[in-house]
Amino acid sequence: MKQYNVAIVGASGAVGEEILRVLEEIDFPLAKLVPLASARSIGKAVTFHDKEIPIQELTATIFDEEHIEIALFSAGGNISAEFAPYAAAAGAVVIDNTSHFRMFEDVPLVVPEVNPEDIAQWRNRGIIANPNCSTIQMVQAIKPLDDAYDLQRIDVSTYQATSGAGKSAMEELVEQMQAFFAFKLDDIEPKKFPHRIALNAIPQIDSFTDTGYTKEELKMVNETQKIMHKDIEVSATCVRIPTLRGHAETLTLTFDGAVDAHEARELLRNAPNIVILDTPEESIYPMPSLCMDQNETFVGRIRNDLYRENVLHLWVVADNLRVGAATNAVRIAQKWVEMQGN
Repeated sequence: MKQYNVAIVGASGAVGEEILRVLEEIDFPLAKLVPLASARSIGKAVTFHDKEIPIQELTATIFDEEHIEIALFSAGGNISAEFAPYAAAAGAVVIDNTSHFRMFEDVPLVVPEVNPEDIAQWRNRGIIANPNCSTIQMVQAIKPLDDAYDLQRIDVSTYQATSGAGKSAMEELVEQMQAFFAFKLDDIEPKKFPHRIALNAIPQIDSFTDTGYTKEELKMVNETQKIMHKDIEVSATCVRIPTLRGHAETLTLTFDGAVDAHEARELLRNAPNIVILDTPEESIYPMPSLCMDQNETFVGRIRNDLYRENVLHLWVVADNLRVGAATNAVRIAQKWVEMQGN
């Protein structure tokens, strides 16, 4: 099997670190690993298969110089906007974890369990976009149900961990909790969030638009429709909660006709990379604490609506740094490799 030269842009960040771990766990066909970051990270290294690999500076020419074939970007939208075209021009396929390219018409937006066929469009620009973390776990869960029952509308509320806002956001939660136990919480000024995150829930992720929805919420609307190739109605409310890892979602799904919760549970049980935890009488259901470091999406609390036979409710949880970012990006790379016929 052919092996590939792979670059990780943003190798020192939270998602970059997870990409390294996932590549290591699945034994990806690597010829060479090239970790890239800003000049501030020069002198640092990443550990891969017990070896220290120095981080190199991200430049416009590095992809040519290192003969990169797959470039995994997770360093922020501005970095992707500037450097992804250089990687693509050097002949690499870019798999971008940021929001920058997601809604470009000629850039495929891919969740391999849902629309792997769209990967073939990578040649348009040499770029494949990774969706928003909350969108990924949601569409994984709704795809088999849409195939069976014809999904018409999604009402979703998310409960998103601080890691979705980066390492510094996680540190802010920890610092605020430490301040709480030291009786100094009132002295702490929030930096990453508009309000204190410790012992709180903030119904705002990203800035508000004139629709009354935040940009994060509209991402879920627009990305879901693009991935599913369907004008599904979507209404989202995104909430930041004081956990470190693992996004949770409540989904209310409206279908064209009647849906059976027992049948839906079995459809999801047989779906790729879905794990059913749904024995509520024994307090068994998905939680962020159970999904950390896992590459699957967990689904539970599957139940019919009390009033409408075409409405189903469920609870979906996944590690946002894994399923919502690193794992999905690596799975895209795996599918891309398969399509090369090697």
